[in-house]
Amino acid sequence: MAQVLCHLPKVYDKNLIVGIETSDDAAVYKINEEMAIIHTVDFFTPVVDDPYLFGQIAAANSLSDIYAMGGDVLLALNIACFPACKDINILGDILKGGADKVIEANAIIAGGHTIDDDEPKYGLSVIGVVKPNNIWVNSNSKPGDLLILTKPIGTGIINTAIKGELAEEKQIEEAVKTMSTLNMYAAKIAKNYKINSCTDITGFGLAGHLYEMAKGSNVTIHIEWDSIKLLTGVEEFAKMGIIPAGCYRNKEYLKDKYINLKNSEFIEDIVFDPQTSGGLVFSLAGDEAINLLRDLEQNNVQAFIVGYVTEFDGKYIYIE
Repeated sequence: MAQVLCHLPKVYDKNLIVGIETSDDAAVYKINEEMAIIHTVDFFTPVVDDPYLFGQIAAANSLSDIYAMGGDVLLALNIACFPACKDINILGDILKGGADKVIEANAIIAGGHTIDDDEPKYGLSVIGVVKPNNIWVNSNSKPGDLLILTKPIGTGIINTAIKGELAEEKQIEEAVKTMSTLNMYAAKIAKNYKINSCTDITGFGLAGHLYEMAKGSNVTIHIEWDSIKLLTGVEEFAKMGIIPAGCYRNKEYLKDKYINLKNSEFIEDIVFDPQTSGGLVFSLAGDEAINLLRDLEQNNVQAFIVGYVTEFDGKYIYIE
């Protein structure tokens, strides 16, 4: 993707606060001193069989980029691809799932666009708002920061197990609940703290998105394996080789950018596992991080420390 984007014409605008340069989660455009708009888009193929749940998951994933930038969702447009030969009520269930998540986000769906396609796809184009001085970016982590993640990881592996009919019902239910949970709740609490950097964990995996944070901030990030919470069954499936293709692409892309000190392939596979609607990672000073962690837990938001930040030492990521 980076090779493709480098051929696009570079457009400079003093009001474009965040563009594509740092691989941030969304674009941010300043309207005035009190308001900036955040714009993002995302859509993908079904990860579960239930169309309503798929709509919820896809919408939660699309909305997440707004929260990762410190903003509030304003409105969204549906983006849908659907085969003309299939029951149109399935599309209705997908759209209903998405609409319910947007309502939960205190926002509105103002329309959208649908095309005939061989494979269903769904997502949202989303606009949010944020004060220019309150924008979170993924490129301002500081040595001494701790990293807090707000959802367990392993959705890519679980989704692969689901396709192979290997996942148990409880594992599926846990993954669906995780993927359909809005990051709004974690972001609302974190706004009370000085967040240096933030990103959400999606298709690039935990290690991939933390690499973007490390590179943008010119720091080294240490991922602490023993502190990471996994969805039930993820470790067992990873050891069995139930790994999505995206994991291998992620590792190949970053093959000379990280060091796996655990010397374990299954651990490496899990931290590079592409996530669907993953949690937020907050990078903030250690003492503040401890307070935020406690605040999140007291408000029933899953959260745990996954690593820490040091001065750049030649490698961006260590898996420890």
